[in-house]
Amino acid sequence: MDSTLFIILIGLIGGIAVGLQAPMASMITQRLGIFESVFIVHVGGALVALLPLLLYSGGNVARWKELPWYTLLAGGFGLIVIGALSYMIPRVGVGAAVITIVAGQMLVSTVLDHFGWLGGMGRPMDPTRAIGLAVVLVGVWLTVK
Repeated sequence: MDSTLFIILIGLIGGIAVGLQAPMASMITQRLGIFESVFIVHVGGALVALLPLLLYSGGNVARWKELPWYTLLAGGFGLIVIGALSYMIPRVGVGAAVITIVAGQMLVSTVLDHFGWLGGMGRPMDPTRAIGLAVVLVGVWLTVK
């Protein structure tokens, strides 16, 4: 079983990666354009992911047809994330851009949890969570403004 510390560490590493990826993608966007940036970022990610897949003889990639069709949209959502960050960073800064993205993640994850969609744990919205989300949105407004 994973320890709480390990789970937090993995989450922090993911957050650090987003925090570094966003300004790098924005630099590419400013020099080349938004579609070029999204393309370069995803080709780079695909190449990095290819290395362990080659080591594991393709892993389970051949089973992709077993996935629900809508899961294949995940790559498109990644394009939206990179595009949104690349657009926002030169206008509001890295911190405001990332906190806005995180707030969007919190909103949609709360809805997914509430209804138990896409593997959400089925945790209903309650007043405490609603107040927490409202505080986050006020924080986003104050950070971006």
